[in-house]
Amino acid sequence: MTQNVYDDEGFFAGYSKLGRSVEGLAGAAEWPVLRALLPNLKGKRVLDLGCGFGWFCRYVREAGAAEVVGYDVSEKMLERARTTTTDATISYARKDLETLELQPASFDLVYSSLTFHYIEGLPRLFGQIRRALVPGGSFIFSVEHPIYTAPSDPKWVGDTWPLDRYLDEGPRSTDWLAKGVIKQHRTISTYLNLLIAAAYTLRHVEEWGPTPEQIAAHPEWASERQRPPFLLVSAQR
Repeated sequence: MTQNVYDDEGFFAGYSKLGRSVEGLAGAAEWPVLRALLPNLKGKRVLDLGCGFGWFCRYVREAGAAEVVGYDVSEKMLERARTTTTDATISYARKDLETLELQPASFDLVYSSLTFHYIEGLPRLFGQIRRALVPGGSFIFSVEHPIYTAPSDPKWVGDTWPLDRYLDEGPRSTDWLAKGVIKQHRTISTYLNLLIAAAYTLRHVEEWGPTPEQIAAHPEWASERQRPPFLLVSAQR
């Protein structure tokens, strides 16, 4: 089963204070790029994997999606999503993405934000997602950049971000909001080759960093130009 660190009291309390938790999509620095990758949402069936507080689910519904489903392994996240959602067209359910089974051709868009670096069985999940997409359907996701999932020390050393065995993939333990959070380290090439092996067509790949305009508005983001914090991918069935 996926590590359910989000139901840890301390972790959840810390996560709830993050900008993206308080402000929603507007508090996610990478959101403008992800939003630009989205297809026309009018009448679409949308699945959000790792839906968290449901911010994206509510956004796509307001943008015209006909049906929206959000899955998450965390009961605390789902409870918050349900209490802040009044649209009956949006449904939430607890699902373990390691064992997820999806119906064929059931969605036009599958989306996931900062979830897949927790998943060990990603090849299987990518296959399930492709199965669930209609022909021509979109698959858009973000993950922590592999530079972040293979650090030898979570601190700057001069102007460098030290890496530990970047090419050795697998679980890495880190202390982020709680001790012993397990993330699955993969190289960029592995993410992309998994998509190619599952017969997706790649549409866009971006190692995200803030724009000059974003840095002017948020000077504290300037350090993110030193190394990209996120990997953003758009693919098509």
